[in-house]
Amino acid sequence: MAQLTVQLASPSVQKSAETELKEEVPLGAKVYETVGTVVLAQKGYKTEAKQIGKTSLANRNRHPHQPISTVVYSLVHAVPGRMRLRIPHLRHNAAYVQRLQTLLEVDPLITSVRIKPAAASLVVTYKSSAVSDAKMRSRLSCLIMTANDANVVLLEPKKPLDAKTKDDPETAWPGLQLSAVATGLAVLGGPLGFAVPPMMVAGTIALATLPVFQRAIAGVVMQRKLTIDVLDLLAIVITTVQGQFLTPALMLSLIEIGENIRDRTARSSKMQTLDLLNSLGQFVWVERNGEKVQISIKEVKSGDTVIVYPGEQVPVDGNIIRGKALLDEQKLTGESVPVLKTKGQPVFASTLVREGSIYILAERIGNDTRAGQSIKLMEEAPVHDTRMENCAIKIAEKAVVPTLLLGGAVFAVTRNAARAASVLTLDFATGIRVSVPTTVLAALTYAARHGILIRSGRALEQLAEVDTIVFDKTGTLTKGEVAVIGVDSFNSEVSEERVLAIAAAAEQRLTHPVAEAVIRYAEAQQTVIPSRSKWNYKLGLGVEAEIYGEAVFVGSERFLRQQGVDMEVLNDRNRINSVIYVASNGQLLGRIRYSDILRPETREVINHLLTVEGVEVHMLTGDNQRTAKAVAAELGIAPAYTHAEAFPEQKAAVVRELHEQGKTVAFVGDGINDSPALAYADVSVSFAHGSEIARETADVVLMENDLHGILEAIALARNAKKLIRQNTSIVAIPNIVAMAIAVLFGLNPLGATMVNNGSTIVAGVNGLRPILKSSPKKALPSA
Repeated sequence: MAQLTVQLASPSVQKSAETELKEEVPLGAKVYETVGTVVLAQKGYKTEAKQIGKTSLANRNRHPHQPISTVVYSLVHAVPGRMRLRIPHLRHNAAYVQRLQTLLEVDPLITSVRIKPAAASLVVTYKSSAVSDAKMRSRLSCLIMTANDANVVLLEPKKPLDAKTKDDPETAWPGLQLSAVATGLAVLGGPLGFAVPPMMVAGTIALATLPVFQRAIAGVVMQRKLTIDVLDLLAIVITTVQGQFLTPALMLSLIEIGENIRDRTARSSKMQTLDLLNSLGQFVWVERNGEKVQISIKEVKSGDTVIVYPGEQVPVDGNIIRGKALLDEQKLTGESVPVLKTKGQPVFASTLVREGSIYILAERIGNDTRAGQSIKLMEEAPVHDTRMENCAIKIAEKAVVPTLLLGGAVFAVTRNAARAASVLTLDFATGIRVSVPTTVLAALTYAARHGILIRSGRALEQLAEVDTIVFDKTGTLTKGEVAVIGVDSFNSEVSEERVLAIAAAAEQRLTHPVAEAVIRYAEAQQTVIPSRSKWNYKLGLGVEAEIYGEAVFVGSERFLRQQGVDMEVLNDRNRINSVIYVASNGQLLGRIRYSDILRPETREVINHLLTVEGVEVHMLTGDNQRTAKAVAAELGIAPAYTHAEAFPEQKAAVVRELHEQGKTVAFVGDGINDSPALAYADVSVSFAHGSEIARETADVVLMENDLHGILEAIALARNAKKLIRQNTSIVAIPNIVAMAIAVLFGLNPLGATMVNNGSTIVAGVNGLRPILKSSPKKALPSA
C-alpha cells in the first residue's frame, strides 16, 4: 500500500491561539495548530496514525524547533453535501493551494473540489449520505490546517498490494487474444491461401493452449480425475500435429470466450474488509484532563470519556455518565422507535443520537463492541466461489472417460488419428462452457436493468433452488418507520379529528419520529393544523404548548401525570405501549396509536411465496413472542416458523439449523444485526437503503426497496435454469449425432469442429434471450 505522509492538525488548543490572534480572526473562524505526524488512510493509503508531539502557541519559546502554523478561515455557506469556505491564505501561497488540493482530492468522502485562489474560495461537495455535516466540517478543518505545514511530503501513490500484477498468471496470460490471433493466422494460411509459416501458426496455438494445459494438469494432479480440459488438450494436440490449424484455433477461441464470460459471473463488487471503525465517523470528541479534544476514532481507548452530539453515531460500547439522549438503535436491534437513555444506562456503537447529548464511559472499542461482534460472526461464515458452479459441466465431465475410450477404440480399429480427433472434438463441454455462462450473465444484466442487483452467478443458481426464505421483521417486512394507526377520543365532546389537530399543532417542527408520524398522518387526513404560540419540548417525555390559549400536553402517560392531568380513564384493558396521549387544560382528551406498519406489498409477497412458489417462510424479530406471533398470524406465517427475541447470534443459528436440514435458505434483512444471518444463508438479500454492512454482505440488493423484487429475482433465476437446460439439449443432440457419424462412417475434424462450434453459437444466442427480449419492466423472460 502506498503511504501519504503529512502533519496532522488538531482543534484542541484554541484558547491561547485566539488570545494571540484575536484581531486577525473574523467572526466564526477557528484557529488550530499542528501537533504530530500521521499516515492518512484515504483511497488505498495505509492507515498508521502515530502522534509524536504536542505544542501550543503558549510554549512556542520552549520549543522553537517545532513549527506552529495557523490558518484563518470562515464558513461562508453550507447545504447538505456542499460547503463553501473563505481561506485568505489561498491568495498568497501557491504551495499551500497545491497541498490542500491534493489532500482534499484523496479524501474518499469528498466528491469534488474547486479552489479559486484569487477569491480565497474553496468549494467542496461530499457524500452527505456517508458523513454528517458536523463531521465533515471537522474533517475539513483538520485538512485545512494540515496543508499549511511546509514540511508535508506527498509521496507518489504506489500500486496497491491487492492490485493484479504481472506475476498473476490469471490476468497476465492473454489466452483470449492469442486464440484470436491463432484463428486469424489459420484463416489466412488456410481458406484464404496466404503464405503464413506453419511454425508461426503452430507456435501461436501452443501459446494459446497454455491455460488449457495448466487446467488439465491441475485436474489430474490435484483433483485426481480426467477433466474436460484433458479432452480439449488431446484434440488440440492431435489436430495441430496433423496441420489442421483452423480446428484447434476455433476450439481455443470458444473455450477462452466461455472462461472469460464465466469469470464475469463472479461477484460484481469485491467484498471490502468489514471493519466497524470504517463504518463510523473518522473523528470523535473525548474529554481529557477537563478539556474537550477531537481525536481519530482509532485513538479512542477503553476508559475514555466520549462525547456524542445530536446527529452523530455512538462510536463505542459503554455507559452514560452524564446527559441524556434519544437513541435510534434500529440498525443494531431492529427497534424502529428511538429509545430515551440517561445516566447509568448502556449505549452501543453504531446507534444514532437523534436528540440530546451524552458523555459515555468507553468500555468496548471497535470490533470488540456488540456491533463489531456481529461483523466478526459474519466474517466467520463459510466463503464460497462466487462464480456459477456450472452443474452442466459436471454432467459433461462424466462423459470424459467414455469419450476417451471411444476415441481410443476408433483409432485402434481405423488407425486414423483424424477420426479419433473428431470424436474427441465432439464433446459437450465447449458448448456448455459458452452457453451456460452467457445465460447467467444475460440474466444478471436483465436483473440489474430492472432494479435487482444480483452480485454473482452462484447467487443466481442458489436463487433458483431456494425452498426456504427467512425474513427479518423490522425494516424488511415492515417499513422500519413509525406510522400512526389510529386516533381515540376519551371525551364525548371532543372529536378524534380535534385530538389529532391539537397533537399535530403541538408536535410540528419537532424531529422525533413519532412527532413526524403525527404530522404526516394529519396532512394525509387533510386536518387543519392550528398554530401554537409558546412551546417547550422535554426530551423523552413530550411537549407542552399553548394552542387556542389553552395549555396542551402531548406525550407519555408519565409526562401527563407529572403535569397533573387526570388519567383515571385509563385501565389495564385500554392501556397499550405504542401510544402518545393528548390533554388540554388538565383534562385527558384522547390518544394517538402508532406502530411500525407492514410494507404495502408484504402480504401479497408472502402469500405468493407460500401458495404459488411453495416456499417455506420464516420470520425473525427482536420483538417479544406476543408481538411476533400477532404479525406472523396477520401474514399467514406458521407459529413454528416464527422466531421472537432473536439477537444476531440467534438469527445466524436459525439459518445454520435450516441449512443443516438440507434446505436452500435465503435470508432477507437490512441491519447490522442481520449481517451474520445474511452471511450464513445460501443466498442473502438486502435493500439499497439498508446498512452499509448488510448491503456489502448481501448477494442480492433490491435497489427499489420493494419486496416484489424477491419474486422477480426468483422467477428470473428459475427461468435462467430452464434456459440452461434448453441450451444443454441444443449442444448435446447435434454432438451426439455427429459423434455417431464420426464413429461409424468417419468425420473430418474440421466438420466436427463446425458442428461443435455451431451448436455452441446457437446455444449462446439462446442464452441471451433475457436481454434480447423486449419486455415491460415488471415482465419476466420466459423460457
